[in-house]
Amino acid sequence: MITKRIIPCLDVRNGRVVKGVNFQGLQDVNSPVELGKYYSDAGADELVFYDITASVEGRKLFTDILTEVASGIFIPLTVGGGINTLEDFDRVLKCGADKVSVNSGAIKNPSLINEAAEKYGNQCVVLSVDSKRVGEAYHVFLHGGREDTGMDTLQWIREGVSRGAGEVVLNSIDTDGVKKGFDLPMLKAVNEIVPVPVIASGGAGCVQDFIDLFQEIPDISAGLAASIFHFGEVRIDDLKKTLAAQGIAVRKV
Repeated sequence: MITKRIIPCLDVRNGRVVKGVNFQGLQDVNSPVELGKYYSDAGADELVFYDITASVEGRKLFTDILTEVASGIFIPLTVGGGINTLEDFDRVLKCGADKVSVNSGAIKNPSLINEAAEKYGNQCVVLSVDSKRVGEAYHVFLHGGREDTGMDTLQWIREGVSRGAGEVVLNSIDTDGVKKGFDLPMLKAVNEIVPVPVIASGGAGCVQDFIDLFQEIPDISAGLAASIFHFGEVRIDDLKKTLAAQGIAVRKV
């Protein structure tokens, strides 16, 4: 059985980690450098760093803070925000990222996925998708959940993977920050159509939510969360011990 990954997420704005609900009402949490080191020492399997306003502000990702975060951790680091070109890939990889997450940049230029996968390898390219229910369908949203692209989430993820994305992070806008559990129906739908690892994001509120995720979708690769880890509501070592006791394979702390 493939071990499940537990991944904290740092949503960074103006050099600080922030968190909100349904992508709204962002509140200051902590320094990304301090939190990154804490999670690395606490047993996190990977770390995700999103510069959440880079794309909407039309600028490049803050590389100085990223470099400092990367230098203080000893776990794989995925970085996203304002990734629009191969040069952006190169820049963040040189700062210490192991994988690069593309979202709006890939929607504007889907061939970016092909080009990055060819140059850096599929394992380096992570397709991040912010998705929300619209009627009976799931739509891809941009700019922090403010803009409905009209694109069908399942079709876009299938295309992204076919172009070379080696991993998918599926962010549910409907459940983000609500802490009532992951969006299992949407995650199941996506996990069934792609052959690459899928990371569940949005909605974790307690240990049981991770148990439900991995038991309901045995093939899901990882669970990602932010506020419950940031505010100490769930400790990663306690989470892993409980998952292991439930027969869910995890990497030891």
